[in-house]
Amino acid sequence: MSPAAVASELSAARRWRIVLAHDRRYDGAFVYAVRSTGIYCRPSCASRRPRRAQVTFFSIPEAAEQAGFRACRRCRPGQAPAPDPQVGLVREVCRQLDAPSDAPARLVALSRRVGTTPHQLVRAFRRILGVTPRQYQDARRLSRFTAHLKERKRVSPATYAAGYSSSSRVYERAAAQLGMTPATYARGGRGMVIAFAAVPCPLGTLLVAATPRGICRVSLGHGAPELEAELRGEFPGAEIQRDRGDLGRWVAAILRYLDGREPHLDLPLDIRATAFQRQVWEALRKIPYGRTRSYAEVARAIGRPRATRAVARACASNPAALVIPCHRVVKSNGDLGGYRWGMERKQALLRQESGNRPGNN
Repeated sequence: MSPAAVASELSAARRWRIVLAHDRRYDGAFVYAVRSTGIYCRPSCASRRPRRAQVTFFSIPEAAEQAGFRACRRCRPGQAPAPDPQVGLVREVCRQLDAPSDAPARLVALSRRVGTTPHQLVRAFRRILGVTPRQYQDARRLSRFTAHLKERKRVSPATYAAGYSSSSRVYERAAAQLGMTPATYARGGRGMVIAFAAVPCPLGTLLVAATPRGICRVSLGHGAPELEAELRGEFPGAEIQRDRGDLGRWVAAILRYLDGREPHLDLPLDIRATAFQRQVWEALRKIPYGRTRSYAEVARAIGRPRATRAVARACASNPAALVIPCHRVVKSNGDLGGYRWGMERKQALLRQESGNRPGNN
């Protein structure tokens, strides 16, 4: 069996060894992307090897591009052979969807062009890319829009160059994913107004920050200065100010949750995320209070059974502690795994939820 055919069975550790060895036999089996450069390559690329912590792996070039990486001009990874028949099918549909268009993907027409059924096409997309054809099209159009926006600094030309038919469409769709209006994004986030409140809580200090559209950050730490500094580092171009009382209702709800009196935090969010992150975070919000799921179970729940490590990365990048309950995700062997805000806090949260779970009293 060829290396490409067994690509889905390769562990991340094995893929890294292949990259270090410049092994040409695995060209087409996967690509690797470097976060510090924003570039993705085929395994045999002769470029200087990055640090392992900066590297992530993708099954096909389109998946890397959807995540915001661009192809290496040296090894031209987009010309690598497809690892399996479904990858070839998905790549062909991706090429069709990459054409600028404001019209939504029509599954029946797309599947007919590549000789499959709508159901099989969606399954292939979810297995290989982790999103549906419609979500892929939306993500790619948004990627083109932000690239044009950075280059042109004006919303209108970028709108039409990206394939949106009107400014209302781009504000409707792009703003929901960027977490800010397109004009604000073009200014590097300047002009955003974020209010925050930092209060004592059973786990140390709780910080809640929000835009007028919803909560953009919930974090836990040892003190307000530390958490405020992290907030300002996350949004360097925004106008950040202390809350004057508007956040009181949301802060109170989170404190009630920490006291065991508010099992369900259904609060509005204004956060930026990739399509994959949104899938994971939505799945986490569906985990019942007092229960846990393994990273593998979450991966299966979103239709990406082999994406366990990617699920773990999405949990680690969660910007809204508690509201998106990433503390409810553990390893398959029962170990707690990691937690962005400290393992002691994760243990305390799980103990509290288990003790207050309905039916325990």
